[in-house]
This record gives sequence, C-alpha cells and structure tokens, in this order.
Amino acid sequence: MTSGLRKAAVLLMSLPQDEAALVLSKLKAKQIEAVSIEIARLETVTGNEQEAVIYEFAEANPNALLGSGGGLDVAKSLVQQALGKDARDTLDTVQQSIEALPFGFLKKVDPQNVVTYINDEHPQTIALILSHLPPAYGAQIIAGLTPERQMSVIQRVAHMGQTNPEVIKQVEEGLESRMVSVMSQQFENAGGVASVAEILNVTDRATERNLLENLAQEDPELVDEIRRLMFVFEDINKLRDKDVQTVLKNVESAQWAMALKGSSEELQQKILGNMSQRASQMLREEMEMRGSVRLSEVEAVQQQIVDIIRRLEDAGEITTHADEDTEEMIQ
Repeated sequence: MTSGLRKAAVLLMSLPQDEAALVLSKLKAKQIEAVSIEIARLETVTGNEQEAVIYEFAEANPNALLGSGGGLDVAKSLVQQALGKDARDTLDTVQQSIEALPFGFLKKVDPQNVVTYINDEHPQTIALILSHLPPAYGAQIIAGLTPERQMSVIQRVAHMGQTNPEVIKQVEEGLESRMVSVMSQQFENAGGVASVAEILNVTDRATERNLLENLAQEDPELVDEIRRLMFVFEDINKLRDKDVQTVLKNVESAQWAMALKGSSEELQQKILGNMSQRASQMLREEMEMRGSVRLSEVEAVQQQIVDIIRRLEDAGEITTHADEDTEEMIQ
C-alpha cells in the first residue's frame, strides 16, 4: 500500500516545478522537509503508480505526465522555489538524509555539548566543522565560543576553500569517536518536587512546617504537590497504632474497601488489626464484594485517604514522622 507521504511526493513530481513549488510553499517546514526527502529518494516512478495517485488526488489526464522522475536535484529545486532565501536549512536536511553529509551525526547532539568538545580545537578545525553544518546550528556553536575564538573561526570559515575529503573524514571520525558517550548517554532529571519531598520527609517537623508555611504564601499549589509526595498510601504502615485508629475514625469503610484492594498484605493487616472484630469482618466482606476494580479508581481513593492523613497531621492529631514514633517514653 502506498503511503500518504509517497503519494504526496509522486503528485508533486507530476506537476510543473513552478506549480509544485507553489503547493510546497503552503506546507509547514517539517512537512516540506519530509516530502522533499521522499522526492529525493524516489528517483523514478512508474506510469501506473503516477496515474493512480493523480486519479486519487485530482481529476486530471493521467497520460499527460507519465514518466516523471524524482531525485535530489528535483527535491532541491522544489524546495528552493518554495522557500526562496529560507530554503538553506531544509536543503541541508534533505541532502543530509540522502548523501550523509560530513558531521551529520552532530544533528542529534545539543550544540552546547558540541562546544564542550571542540572548544579547545584549532580554529581551523572548528571552521571546517561549522562549514558542514546548517547555519542555525552553527550559529549556536559560535555563540558558545569566546569572542576571540569567534573572530578567529569566522575568519577561517570565510576564507575556506576546497578541503581534502580525507582530512574531513579524519576530523569527523575523531570527533565522533570522542563524542560517542554524549550521543548515547541518557540524561536523568535532577531535583524537582520529588527531591523536595524526600528531603522534607527526613527533616524535623518544625523545620518542615516552617518551610512549607512560608512556601505556601508564594506558591500554595506547589506545597500541595510536595505534600502529596511526602506521604504515600503504603506509608500508613509506619504509623503508630493509635494514629491509625485516629485515621480510621475519619475515613469511611467504603473508602478502605476500595483503597486496600491494591495494597500490600502487611498494610491490610495493619488496618484490619486496628478495627474491632466485627468491623474487620465487614470490611473484608465489602472488599470481596467489589471484585475487580480499576487501578486509577483505587489510586484516587488512596490519595483521598493520604490527604485526610496530612490534614490530621497539620491539626496535630497524628504524626507521620518515624523519629517521633520511636522516641523513647519515660514514666
């Protein structure tokens, strides 16, 4: 089955270039790039395929345009006519996809990372690299250099003529070899709300309360998000029995029946063990009657209970801090 992208390429190839360029100019930059690459890859199209595409897209004489060809030159010509002076980056991308231009691997790397690796290179080497990159990408690299090196590199780019392909290949292979780690590295997020919650979880209660109260004056929504991450449903296991009993008084049996469906056996025993025998039996029966439930529904009810626990803690009725739980008591 012919893809939509191929059909678009065949149709454009079947039109006179000035008309095809006019159609192309109506597309978004990414669409122009994609269809231009497809045209460059096509080279030739059979009359039958062209006929079928033309019949599908418009009422036209299928015999008038048989035997049209594609190729890189056709793609370049269409892009140039469609985008005019703005065609450079798209032309570079199309050619990169077809001909594998030197330093093409850099398009997958953040320009600032490239600066780190080439900053100590000779200005002539940097100029050689920039000469083979799209202008917008090269501009970001130039911006990362010191003013002195910027001037030196630009001067060399301006005076650069033909370069031995072997030299280009050696520079490319050397740079790619040194940057292999940054190209394959997966970056992880540092910091964030989760980190704040983890820090506050091990902070003394007075400091935690002071920080959150002050932060709430500027960003109450952020405080709510932090609080949700500071105590999760399974953390109920860490509560003292008397605190669990306080929570039980503020949470309905139907909420427990839903929330405990996805919990550990340990937590279920923690809750059921702090109920009367009759209440415990009734809750077990209600849980069984519910049968299968959606995970999203279970998690929503669990969060409701967590919110209740946080409100009880703020009111001073319970504590979720382990250090306070284990503090030695004296008579």
